Amino acid sequence: MKVGISSPIVALAGRRPAWEAAAGTAELVRVAQAADRLGYAFMTCPDHVAVPPGLPRGERFYDPLATFSFLAGLTTRLRFLPYVLVLPFYHPLEIAKRYGTLDHLSGGRLVLGLGVGNLKEEFDLLGAPFDDRGPRADDALAALRAALSGRTVSYEGPYYAFEDMVIDPHAVQERVPLWIGGHSERALRRAVTLGDGWAPAPQSFRGPTPELMREMLDRHDLPEGFDVVFTPGERLDAVNDPGRAREVIATAEEAGATQVNLTVRHESLAHYLEQLRAFAETAGLDREA
Repeated sequence: MKVGISSPIVALAGRRPAWEAAAGTAELVRVAQAADRLGYAFMTCPDHVAVPPGLPRGERFYDPLATFSFLAGLTTRLRFLPYVLVLPFYHPLEIAKRYGTLDHLSGGRLVLGLGVGNLKEEFDLLGAPFDDRGPRADDALAALRAALSGRTVSYEGPYYAFEDMVIDPHAVQERVPLWIGGHSERALRRAVTLGDGWAPAPQSFRGPTPELMREMLDRHDLPEGFDVVFTPGERLDAVNDPGRAREVIATAEEAGATQVNLTVRHESLAHYLEQLRAFAETAGLDREA
């Protein structure tokens, strides 16, 4: 079981510890470098351009490309997961060039989390079509797969088409992992047919229960190497309750997950880093010497 972190600081929603609101570059660097050193697989960053004030999901959203480009030069193993990019906001070649450059600069440490999106106000603001966002996203996924890891690329589909276009630099991974967000059966089908993994929301955000997650996965013939991300519906306290942390890992395995997207209880930066160390020890992560 691999474990990544649902990053603090980069998004503020709900009841978050006060230190996060005041945190900035120095604190984020310490989190990323600790996760890197302790053997965590990835860190996340959401994707929103502009949102209405008072949005329940929050108002602070760091830009994932800028954030990860900065942190790539300060880490060595940690992978970078935008969770999730809203596909209809971008032309596939925009993603292939910008995030392919990030993969190039980081030495192949990109995982692309991708979704259809559901905040209509943001679609309207950006002039992105909302009603056909599902099929548009499906075509974008196919176009993105054709464009991500090649220098001269071509694709023709119902929404996107390009022929013999040069992308240089581009992703260095032969197949950049595409993890598809969304908790519906349609999202899982999209992940199985067009992606490399499924990353549903936690149960606390309308995601499936572990039991339902297992049932949904069992209805599909999953490709070899297909990843499934489990985000616990609770903040874990590995310092004071390592037994519960082990239970959650076992639950994730039973649900069919291959990756855990970790959230922890914390009241300060020092407390957060202590929790990362404790969970890494509990989960037996591959720590640097």
